[in-house]
Parts: sequence; structure tokens; C-alpha cells
Amino acid sequence: MADRLDISQRKKDHLALCSGDNVGFRGKTTLLEEVELVHCALPELHADDVDASVDLLGKRLQAPVVIAAMTGGTDEAAALNQDLAQVADELGLGFGLGSQRAMFERPQTAWTFKVRKRAPNALVLSNLGVVQARGMTTQQIADLCGETGSDALCIHLNPAMEIVQPGGDRDFTGGLETLARLAEHLPIPVVAKETGCGLSRQVARKIHECGIRHVDVSGAGGTSWVAVEAHRATTDVARHIAEELWDWGIPTGGSVLQCGGFGFQIIATGGMRTGTDVAKAVALGATAGGLASPVLKAHRAGGIDGARDYLKRVIQTIKAIMLLTQSPDIAALQRAAKHLGPNLARWQP
Repeated sequence: MADRLDISQRKKDHLALCSGDNVGFRGKTTLLEEVELVHCALPELHADDVDASVDLLGKRLQAPVVIAAMTGGTDEAAALNQDLAQVADELGLGFGLGSQRAMFERPQTAWTFKVRKRAPNALVLSNLGVVQARGMTTQQIADLCGETGSDALCIHLNPAMEIVQPGGDRDFTGGLETLARLAEHLPIPVVAKETGCGLSRQVARKIHECGIRHVDVSGAGGTSWVAVEAHRATTDVARHIAEELWDWGIPTGGSVLQCGGFGFQIIATGGMRTGTDVAKAVALGATAGGLASPVLKAHRAGGIDGARDYLKRVIQTIKAIMLLTQSPDIAALQRAAKHLGPNLARWQP
């Protein structure tokens, strides 16, 4: 139980591990490499007229990019959140806070999640685990989001991570009821979000039936949170399970396809590293792509300027691909001609 209480140390471990190179999926990819967008040699567009803006969760983003949830609860996390939220505000992107469980259980850490002074206009997403949300009242959750001035709440689903985490949750009942309650009563939109293992069509259907209209697939192919917890495992049994499940999950590209057709706004996270990845995910039906690990690494290497430069390159690449697929706007990119490889195509409903 000690680990359950020491959330700050867990967050420090997560940041350190995610900055390294030994927490990625070993054999599984996002399958976005199997999306081939069809080149248009006569786009009949001026590059300056390409409009990459998109409406997401009630706000207009200047590009279909979200800096995905990473951290909170420590001094280092606070500095990272402040810098990345500022960049999101400057570039017109979305920004996701890490799990606010620490903020709820230890209110003295609330300041590490508060970014509005540096990001007054950005789309800011709160974040809470479904197991923790199950045990909280709707008003408590609303208050948590209100403290950070968040525009929406991500409820993350992470059973694979929890079953190998020291002191992790074991009771995953009541998730659908919790999602339905929050979808009906929370004053801001709710996003159902996985954490690196993806959402299947069966789960997407159940989420939709709960009244949820936004999902973050967070699929397999990037950081494996099972792998992260493998490094933190304290027993031989946990290490064995983590090794067995290191590559568990639905590839990000496949999960985007699985969630199509329900009318969701889809955020595609999980192994997204480049503007090309984002553009391909949008072409599969996502509204935006979420980037986490590469933003963290860019910040580690070059501070706020490094993160800003990296994200500018992502946006420039998205716009270039839009031009080259004759896509004047994001809706056109979602309809762009493409060919899918066999491993990805089999995930189509």
C-alpha cells in the first residue's frame, strides 16, 4: 500500500522512464505506416490557403494537435506543464494534464496542475482514472476540473497498466456507470481515454451508449505503459506478467478505425511522433492527433524552445501533406484518397 500513497514518486519514475528508450512496444507498431496517402500533383491550392484549424471539444485549434496528458503532482511536473501549456496556447493547440488523482488525494499538489496563467486561451483537458472517478461524487469531479479551469475531462481507462503496477487497482467494475453519470451531469464534455492499449469497437459502442461523444484511442505502438510498470515491478510475478503483456493492445491506427462510424470526435494518441503520423490518423477519421513522448523528449533536450520548435515542425508537415493531398481543410483530409496495408485493413469494421 505504500506505493499507492507515494504518488509523487510514481510520477517522478514515470517521467524518467518515458524520457528513456526502453519503454516502447517491441514488435507492435501503430500501423500508421500502412496508411499510404495518394499524392496529388495538381492540388490547385496555394500553400497559404491550407486551413489546418479544427473544432475540438468546443474550442477552435489552429492545427489538429493535442499535447497529450503526461504528468502532474511534482515540482518537475509543474514546470513541464507550465511550459507545454504555454506552447499550446501560443500555437493554438490542445493540452492535456496528467492524472489529477494526486491533486484530489493531496490538495497541496493542486498548484502543479494549474496552467491557466500561462495558457489563458488553450484547450485544457483534465484527467482522472475511471476507478478514482467511480469513488468520487460528480460535484467533487466538477470542482477538480474547475480548479484548473479545464474545458473537458478525460476519464482514462488503464486496466493493463494497473494490473502490473505495484499497488495498482484490481477492481474495474462500475466503469460504464461512471461514464454515463459524468456524461449526463458533468458541466463540461467527457472524453473516454485509453492509456496505450487502444479502444475496440465493442468498447466504443458501449461508450457511445453511455452518452460519451469524444474518445482518445491511445493505442499501441508508442510508449507501453505495461513496459513502464515492468521497470517498477517489485515482485517476480508482476515482472513476469509485464513481460508477457509488454506488447498488449490494439494498434493506434486500428483503434481509430474501430471507433469510426459512431459520430465520435476521435483523438488519436499512442505512438504519434510526427506530422505525418497525425495527418494519417486524421485521414483514417480522427479529429486530432495527440503527442506525448516526443514532446517530452524535445523539452528535455531544448526546454520550452525545443518543444515549440518540434511542434511547429509537426504543424508544418501536416499542412504540407494537406496541400499534397488536395485537402484545403481538415474535413477534406479526412476524406483524402488512401490505400491501407493488410494488417491495418483487417481492423476495419
